[in-house]
Amino acid sequence: MILSSEYTLPLALLFAWLLDLLIGDPARLPHPVVWFGKWISFWEKSLNKGKHRKMKGALLATTSILLTFAAAYALLLPSYPFYFGLVLQTLLIFYCLAGKTLRHEVRMVFEALDRSIEEGRRQVSRIVGRDTDNLSANEVRTAALETLSENLSDGVIAPLFWFCILGVPGMLAYKMTNTLDSMIGYHSPRYKDFGCWAARIDDIANYIPARLTALIITLTGWIYNKLHHSRPAHTLVQLAKFVTAFGPKHASPNSGWPEAAMASILDCRFGGAHYYFGETFPKPYIGNNSRQLTTSDMRTGIAISLTAECICIALSILILPLNPIIPQ
Repeated sequence: MILSSEYTLPLALLFAWLLDLLIGDPARLPHPVVWFGKWISFWEKSLNKGKHRKMKGALLATTSILLTFAAAYALLLPSYPFYFGLVLQTLLIFYCLAGKTLRHEVRMVFEALDRSIEEGRRQVSRIVGRDTDNLSANEVRTAALETLSENLSDGVIAPLFWFCILGVPGMLAYKMTNTLDSMIGYHSPRYKDFGCWAARIDDIANYIPARLTALIITLTGWIYNKLHHSRPAHTLVQLAKFVTAFGPKHASPNSGWPEAAMASILDCRFGGAHYYFGETFPKPYIGNNSRQLTTSDMRTGIAISLTAECICIALSILILPLNPIIPQ
C-alpha cells in the first residue's frame, strides 16, 4: 500500500525519534551541526576583529540562519517519491534531536564522578560551556542536571516546536540559531559585540519553548513524585509558584524556566556564580535547598526528561497535520 503524502512528516518524526532512542548522535557519521560549527568558526575568525564587530556578527547570524532555512527548503522542494522523501526527512529530523545523547552524557557524569572528582570534571566539561577545573563534586552534579533541564528545551522541545511551525527547514534553522548562540553568544570581551545578535535571536527563538518545557517538566515531575513518594508532596500550585518566582531570576531570559522546573521537582538549588574563560559571572540561585545531589536525583531527572520528550513527540505527531503551511 502506498501511503498518502499527508503522513510523511508524522511518520518521519516517529521514525527519527525511534532512531534517536536507539543510537543517539552518530559520532562517526557526518552531522549538520558539526558543519554548522565549522561554518561559524571559519567566519568568526575572519570577521571578529577590527571595527564594526556588532554589524559583522549580525550579518553572520542572520545570513547563516536564512541560508540554512533556504538550503533545507530547496532540498525538500522537489516532488520526491514517497519513500525517498520519507527517508530524507527522517534523517534530517533525526540529526536535530538530541534527547538520547543528552541523557547518556548526564548519566556518564555521575558515573565518572563516582570514580573520581577529576573524571567527573572532565566528563561534565563535554556538556557545559563553563570552566570546570575547580568545581566541587556537588557543583559537577548540579551542572549536569542544569544542563539536562536546559537542553531538554534546546535539544528536543524547541526543535520540535519550530518543526511544528515551519517544518524541517524551520527545525534546521533553529539548530543553526542554537549553534550560533553556543559558540559566540557570550558576554566575554571577545564575543560581547560580535555575538550579541546571535544571543538575542536565540533568546527569541527559545522564548516559548523554554516556558513550554518548564510546564511539561512541572506536570511530569509532579506525577512522578506522586507515584514514587520520593519527594516532598508539593502541590501543583506550589510548584508553579516556585517556577514563576525563580525562572525569571536566571541571567538568561529562557534558561531559568526549565531549570527552575527541575529544581522544584528535585527540591534542590541550581545556579550561583560560574566561570567562563577564566572570568567570574555571578548568577542568582534557583531554589533555596542547598542539599547535596545524588545519583537518585539523576535517575529522577532522566526519567522526567524522557517522559517529557515522549509527550512532546506525541503532541507533535497530532499537531503536524493541522498546520496548513507545512508541505507534507
